[in-house]
Amino acid sequence: QVQLVESGGGLVQAGGSLRLSCAASGRTFSGDVMGWFRQAPGKEREFVGSISRGGGSTYYRESVKGRFTISRDNAKNTVYLQMSSLQPEDTAVYYCAAKRTTRIGPLDKPDYWGQGTQVTVSS
Repeated sequence: QVQLVESGGGLVQAGGSLRLSCAASGRTFSGDVMGWFRQAPGKEREFVGSISRGGGSTYYRESVKGRFTISRDNAKNTVYLQMSSLQPEDTAVYYCAAKRTTRIGPLDKPDYWGQGTQVTVSS
């Protein structure tokens, strides 16, 4: 059974940092582009960023550029989202996703989703 399991969410003050992890199981994901999405209360889920299969290329939405960094460890079948300079508007449930593709960018219609982890940024 293929699963993506996020962890690392929590409550942090504005200006703080968090690192989210997404552990994949069921098969190897080294052939997948991995991405992060988020959904704030009352809003639609939005793309945050993605990382290429080998980890050499990343793509981010404009509002998180310079603050968020995605990385991956294919040996551990895990992808990370390092978030710094967090702001209250970053408060959301963060989801990991995977898609068997060669293209990074706004990951369209992922094949797999995680269950999400809550990130709350207080002002």
